[in-house]
Amino acid sequence: MGKHSSKKDCIQMYKIICVIIHTIIYNKGLKMSIAYKRDEMVGITELSRSLGKYLDKVISNPLNKLAIVRSNKPEAVIVPIEEYEQMKAASDYLEDIGIAEMLKERVFNRKEPAKYITMDELIIELRKDGRNV
Repeated sequence: MGKHSSKKDCIQMYKIICVIIHTIIYNKGLKMSIAYKRDEMVGITELSRSLGKYLDKVISNPLNKLAIVRSNKPEAVIVPIEEYEQMKAASDYLEDIGIAEMLKERVFNRKEPAKYITMDELIIELRKDGRNV
């Protein structure tokens, strides 16, 4: 984006980047590796002994994360609730964008016109497929 890009251009670019990230991570099944500092990891046994202490550590700094390690492998991460809610909202937004793109593709790039059926015809078709409606 150049110096004179509009807000609309920036939003559009952000949406494109989100769709790309969504496609790479979710549709391709790729996993992202995150590096953890020594003080950002705790063994499951130690965590069970001092859960309150580690929870306070995570909550005291919103940028903190705590990887729970089992058999020398990170298994889960504890993050402050606000950060989790932001991540969940971003994930939901990316999913919505993916669904919108799929719908747009199916609606606007049809090879043949859509076939409209009545509710009764739909029920008959569903019953033919073995659905209990």
